[in-house]
Amino acid sequence: MNKVETTSTQILHNSEKNENTTTLWMDLKALLKVGIINSNVMTAFAGFWLALYFTGASFTDHLVTLLFAMIGTALVIAGACVLNNYYDRDIDPVMQRTKTRPTVTGSIPLAYILLLGILLSILGVVLLALTTIQAAIFGLIGWFAYFVLYTIWSKRRYTINTAIGSLSGAVPPVIGWTAVEPQLDIIPIALFLIMFIWQTPHFLALAMKKSEDYRKAGIPMLPVVYGFPITKRQIVVYVACLLPLPFYLYSLGKVFIILATLLNVGWLILGVRGFYSKDDLKWAHGMFMYSLFYLTIFFISMVLLTFLPVVS
Repeated sequence: MNKVETTSTQILHNSEKNENTTTLWMDLKALLKVGIINSNVMTAFAGFWLALYFTGASFTDHLVTLLFAMIGTALVIAGACVLNNYYDRDIDPVMQRTKTRPTVTGSIPLAYILLLGILLSILGVVLLALTTIQAAIFGLIGWFAYFVLYTIWSKRRYTINTAIGSLSGAVPPVIGWTAVEPQLDIIPIALFLIMFIWQTPHFLALAMKKSEDYRKAGIPMLPVVYGFPITKRQIVVYVACLLPLPFYLYSLGKVFIILATLLNVGWLILGVRGFYSKDDLKWAHGMFMYSLFYLTIFFISMVLLTFLPVVS
């Protein structure tokens, strides 16, 4: 009987331990915003890869640089996201998608969260500085744009908060590039512009989907203040602005230009269809999902089309 009780106690103890570990991991994922980190590291890697391709640098000679650049980028972004969560702890309880964050539930003490955000930010900048000073500077610019310009200054004040926040998401390709080649040219500048413009239709579509949450929290997102029709027009204008940008990357070849143009035209057609859609939220969801598809195909294709020259 004692053996049975002991075994049952051990099973319950192990179950509780596993559950606590799972809960902590989920809390950290919510704090760090892993999805945002993944997408930004992907674009940073593309910038790094293209710098190798255009400078003729050896991939194997830059493996340590790659490690520092990618981890540094991830940590800078993670630090800014954690601090964003810390700052927004007063409005997150109001919104459905943020009310389970540890800054709201209290599952992780706020002092630890603040310390984590600061340490991640500092460590990320230090790692980027081990590649080049320019990469560290752009990392700091991205951090400042997200936490100071977006989170603290514009998010709760202006409908252009999305465009202001887009500065931070446009920086990672430049970080990746400057980790290899400190001098900028048309390639990293084009990548910056593409990412800067891509983010507004992406996040405005999300804002349409979550407009009630933003309204409850008092955040002046464009669809909350001016409604869906104006937001649709803004989305289409920004998507249209993407059309000429791939041509600045003509040195990647005709296949890439054709692929990028097809992606842009497809997104524009989907956007224009929104003017005739009877279900705005369904259309916004479609635009949001297409933006993720666009980003993935766009940047992965850059790497695939230049793969052999870089690794050979």
